Amino acid sequence: MADEQKKKPAVIVIIVSSFLLILFFFISLMLGRYQVTLGDIATVFYSKIFQTDCNVSEMVQSVILKVRIPRICAAILIGGALATAGATYQGLFKNPMISPDILGASAGAGFGAAMAILLSLPFVFIQFSAFLFGLLAVGLACLICKMVSRGKDALLILVLAGMIVGTFFSSLITLMKYVADPQSKLPEITYWLMGGLSAVSSSDVLMMLVPFFCGIVPLFLLRWQLNAMAFGDEEARAMGLNTKKLRTIYIVSATLLTAAAVAVCGMIGWIGLIIPHLTRMLVGPNHKYLIPASFLIGGVFLLMVDDLARTLFTMEIPLGILTSIIGAPFFVYLLLKRKKGWI
Repeated sequence: MADEQKKKPAVIVIIVSSFLLILFFFISLMLGRYQVTLGDIATVFYSKIFQTDCNVSEMVQSVILKVRIPRICAAILIGGALATAGATYQGLFKNPMISPDILGASAGAGFGAAMAILLSLPFVFIQFSAFLFGLLAVGLACLICKMVSRGKDALLILVLAGMIVGTFFSSLITLMKYVADPQSKLPEITYWLMGGLSAVSSSDVLMMLVPFFCGIVPLFLLRWQLNAMAFGDEEARAMGLNTKKLRTIYIVSATLLTAAAVAVCGMIGWIGLIIPHLTRMLVGPNHKYLIPASFLIGGVFLLMVDDLARTLFTMEIPLGILTSIIGAPFFVYLLLKRKKGWI
């Protein structure tokens, strides 16, 4: 009976979050420098679906189809990916202060992008380099953990190894900025590291889909087992789970999500930390509901932040700045409000 009572609000949160995601999808299509009405959106969608003539101007069609839809889709996928990765890491490491960049993925991706920018590589190679070094950083952290832990305190040593790797790649980013041309390369590196979706295209979204689905599908399919993993290896093994195999799947999947997100939009903080906290307050610690709810709320959150970034001022504000301004005080509020245990 208690489980049924907990299930109902969790399902309601997921339904409401889905509705808000659809609502803000259409609101975001109308917001921006170029005025677009709901009628324009409906006309363009109808003409594309049913292959009819469209009486909307070419400019408005281009803004909707080539600029805003890719950007909105990227915001939803990236916000959802970071929030899902954060919820996974927090459950796996049994620590509410864990974020998706704990194993060095964001710092590694940042270094990969900075190096590619310094070498004047095309934008697609910048993204590929960021994704590759994000995976490499986590792989290096896991390798250090395997060499040091020898099966003892593996999770703690993995976190420490991630901090070491993250610090190492952060210092390399500083080195890249130091040697970069202050007139051209340095501003480009700095702007990329602050995060943003202004340069996102449909090809970027399509490129992100492969690692995104490779990461999100295992987490959704195995979210029930994460409940057992969150209580420790002994309890999980007592239930017949292969903890080593599951831990590897969770880490690889969450890393794919984080690296793919950072490769497309740069380094955006706080989403993977505060959204799982907020979601846990709404649906409880059961990962059966926590994972999908985190994805939806993360998508809504980044979509709202991106709307603010491109409408508050004439010059677009980098997303990393806004998420920090919003995230830091909001996280303090969550800590003050949630006086009980987190799990």
